[in-house]
Amino acid sequence: MLTGLPNDPMLLLSVVNTKIRDYYHTLDALCEDMHVEKEEIIKRLKEIDYEYDESRQQFV
Repeated sequence: MLTGLPNDPMLLLSVVNTKIRDYYHTLDALCEDMHVEKEEIIKRLKEIDYEYDESRQQFV
C-alpha cells in the first residue's frame, strides 16, 4: 500500500523522483521513512515503463 503517495502512476513518478532528489537521496530511505513497500512503487511505475536506476537514484 502506498499510504501518503498518489495512486496515479504518473503523479507517483513525479512525487517519488522529487522526494528522492530533494529529501531522501535513495528509494530505500524514502520507503523506510514513509513506511511504504519499495516493491509496490517499483511495480506501479513499471506499469508505465519506468524502472529505478540506482546509479542515478531516480525512476527513468
